[in-house]
Amino acid sequence: MTQSVDLNADMGEGFGPWCMGDDAALLDIVTSANIACGMHAGDWETMATTMRAAARRGVGIGAHPGFPDLQGFGRRRMTMDSGSLRNLIAYQVGAAQGIARFVGAELRHVKLHGALANIASEDKEVAWSCYEAALAAMPGAGIMVLAGSAQQAAAEEIGAVAIHEVFADRTYNDDATLVDRKQPAALIHDPDIASSRMVEMLQQGAIITESGKVIPTRIDTICVHGDTPAAVALAARIRDALLTHAIEPRRFRCVLTTVE
Repeated sequence: MTQSVDLNADMGEGFGPWCMGDDAALLDIVTSANIACGMHAGDWETMATTMRAAARRGVGIGAHPGFPDLQGFGRRRMTMDSGSLRNLIAYQVGAAQGIARFVGAELRHVKLHGALANIASEDKEVAWSCYEAALAAMPGAGIMVLAGSAQQAAAEEIGAVAIHEVFADRTYNDDATLVDRKQPAALIHDPDIASSRMVEMLQQGAIITESGKVIPTRIDTICVHGDTPAAVALAARIRDALLTHAIEPRRFRCVLTTVE
């Protein structure tokens, strides 16, 4: 196989006795995991358990910081000044890094969650603040960005290692941002549609929006949201489709790792 791509999922989003998604099944499919850091979801027990499970399977581990919004799962927009936002990101990345070291795992990257990620995809200053704090807390971390958005621009300007991400279960606006979840066409639940769409984007080297616009971009990783009922089926079908088209699912290269 001459082409490869990372397949990632957001996970570790349970809290106390409440589970969210089938992380164990996803970890048998994906090559990278973005693990909640206790603000929008997750806690120290969930983080440790998920990181141990990911490390056992050789799945790359990333911090998934979001707004402090357990009730809204981090999907409600909040307004924070840049200083507080930096502290919030540093707090979560530091926690993830500490837990990873404690369980004998390696934290490789950082990816923003939910409403915070959406704001950062539109506002480069917000993205810059988040990534500056993440890199201060974890120098050399890979920064997973929404390809073609203000996130990508900020990460590249700050000199970060940018991992360009596309979403398998979300649709796109013509500015490369995600269609709002409140819109009827925002989410993709059908594994066949999601997988064929990802193969097409990889073959074209571009994001394909709801209107049919083609936005050329490098694609390093594909995301499936772990909290959706169809997450495991989506991830499995995408992996199968990639292999069928001679595209190897493989975790992305990162400056923090040895040659794979």
